[in-house]
Amino acid sequence: MSFHDVRFPTAISRNAQGGPERRTDVVVLGSGYEERNSRWADSRRSYNAGYGAKSLDDLHQIIAFFEERRGRLHAFRWRDPMDWKSCAPNGSVSPLDQDLGSGDGTKTAFQLRKTYGTAFAPWARDIKKPVANTVRIAVAGVERVSGTDFAVNPSTGIVTFLAGHVPAAGQNVTAGFEFDVPVRFDTDKLEINLSGFTSGAIPNIPIVEVRL
Repeated sequence: MSFHDVRFPTAISRNAQGGPERRTDVVVLGSGYEERNSRWADSRRSYNAGYGAKSLDDLHQIIAFFEERRGRLHAFRWRDPMDWKSCAPNGSVSPLDQDLGSGDGTKTAFQLRKTYGTAFAPWARDIKKPVANTVRIAVAGVERVSGTDFAVNPSTGIVTFLAGHVPAAGQNVTAGFEFDVPVRFDTDKLEINLSGFTSGAIPNIPIVEVRL
C-alpha cells in the first residue's frame, strides 16, 4: 500500500471531529435477550477534517495536501488530538507508560503498542507510526539509551535491541512515545462551497484509518 510519510497539517487536525469505530452485530432473541458479536478485532478511527478548517488559508492547505495524495490513493500520518501519546494528552511521556512484553534472552524485536483498559477486557493497539525521537524504552524499570541500547523504526513501530543489550529472560520491556495514525482521505472529490464556508458552513472532508 502506498504511504507518504508526511503528517496532515496539525493546526487543522487539532480541531477535527472523529474517533474510534467498532462493528458489533446485535441479535434480539424472541425471549428479549440479546446475542452480541464483534465483527472487528480492532477498532478503526475516522475523522472529518472540515471541522478544523477555520480560514481560506486552511482550505488552501487541505486542497494542496489532497492533490498531492491524489485523493484516496496515498495514505499519510494524522495527529489525533485526543489520543497521540502513550499517556494521557496532558501527561508527560514516561518510559514506563506501556508494557511491550518480557524478554527471553534472545528476542531482540518488540512492537510498540498502547493498551486501553485494565480490569475487564484490555485491548492492545499496535502503534505503527511513532513520532521520531519521542520513543523512550525501559528494561526492568531502567531507561535505556536510544542509538546505543536500541533502535526504533518510525515506519513500523518496531523496537530492536542492539547486540549486548538484549533483555534477559523475565525482564519486562516498557515504552513511552508519541504517535500518529495512518490514514487516507475517504473521498476522491472535495466539494467546498466558498459562499457557504464564509457563512459558517462546515465542508465535509472525511478521513479514515488504514491497516498497515
